[in-house]
Amino acid sequence: MKQLPFKTSTALSIGTELEFQIISPRTFALISRAKDLLAQIKSSHYIDRIKPEVTQSMIEINSGVNQTPQALLTELIDLQQFLSLISKTIGVDFCGGGTHPFHKWSSQKIYPSVRYKNLSKKYRFLINRGAVFGQHIHIGCASGDDAIYLTHALSRYVPQLVAISASSPFYQRKDSGFDSSRSIFFSAFPLSGVMPCLLNWDEFTHYFYKMHDLGIVETMKDFYWDIRPKPEFGTVEIRVCDVPLTITKAVTLVAYVQALSCYLLEERPIKATTTMYDLYYYNRFQASRYGFDGEFINPDTLERKTIQEDIVDTIKTIEFHANKLNNMVFLAQLMDDVINKKNDSTLLREYFNQSGSYQKLVEMQCELFERNK
Repeated sequence: MKQLPFKTSTALSIGTELEFQIISPRTFALISRAKDLLAQIKSSHYIDRIKPEVTQSMIEINSGVNQTPQALLTELIDLQQFLSLISKTIGVDFCGGGTHPFHKWSSQKIYPSVRYKNLSKKYRFLINRGAVFGQHIHIGCASGDDAIYLTHALSRYVPQLVAISASSPFYQRKDSGFDSSRSIFFSAFPLSGVMPCLLNWDEFTHYFYKMHDLGIVETMKDFYWDIRPKPEFGTVEIRVCDVPLTITKAVTLVAYVQALSCYLLEERPIKATTTMYDLYYYNRFQASRYGFDGEFINPDTLERKTIQEDIVDTIKTIEFHANKLNNMVFLAQLMDDVINKKNDSTLLREYFNQSGSYQKLVEMQCELFERNK
């Protein structure tokens, strides 16, 4: 059988991708200036770290491979400061947040790359509607089999990651009623949701080439799963998180996932069961809709608790591994936020209630991006 190559990487190495909004400083609407931005930086050594995304009103920054959250934070702050300098040159602002609160999907312009043009032809309004902003987290794995295990094991914790990262309560001038409205947008795409119950790299290889030979996929990018192996990087990629309002919050998420992955790979406490996936979409919806107050049904015990309680219990469980990685300073801040039910959606709703203005809300998001606090 032809074997899909898996690029071995250092176990528990970390990286992240962050999709930021390009904002008009005059109207605080999304503005299609990605081409201008990339033209401005084409001779910069940052060009490999700043990429276009599907619409011209968004930009993606990519970290390198790091071993510690502290190193990742230093790298991302450097990138953020560079973007802030460029923003003044071309007359735009940037901000985090999983959705823009008042843009219309129909007004978004597709970035004119071959891939994005083809996706637009194939998926039509789904692509324009996909002008939402996420954080992807990569965890290095020593083998394809480890990547398959970790993909399944992390699925049990998807509700936690959705609730922690939630930053998209508003959409098209309405409070969606969801803490993370962004997290429901990709469910309409084929091959979204969860990876099939493939239990080792040989099974995954067979599945990939079957789908490839049928003409359903060309590359791993055609799988829109919440969590997927990324064999060309030697990682597992988590794709469910809204992009946070600050770089520090984004790195806190990575630190949590790294410590959690260390626990999962070393202790192997999770088994991929039909019950876990029977409950997957219910638990995920609860996180998207209610955030920390959502109900979580444990697939192993069928015990019911809030997502907040499940995160607190998990942080206590993985504390040994977090200390070993020197990640507890980040997890201590996360624990405080979780206990106080404080995510970015809470902050955005509070600020909107104070200002009563979506423009003022986006202005605040831009200020948070600039100050990183």
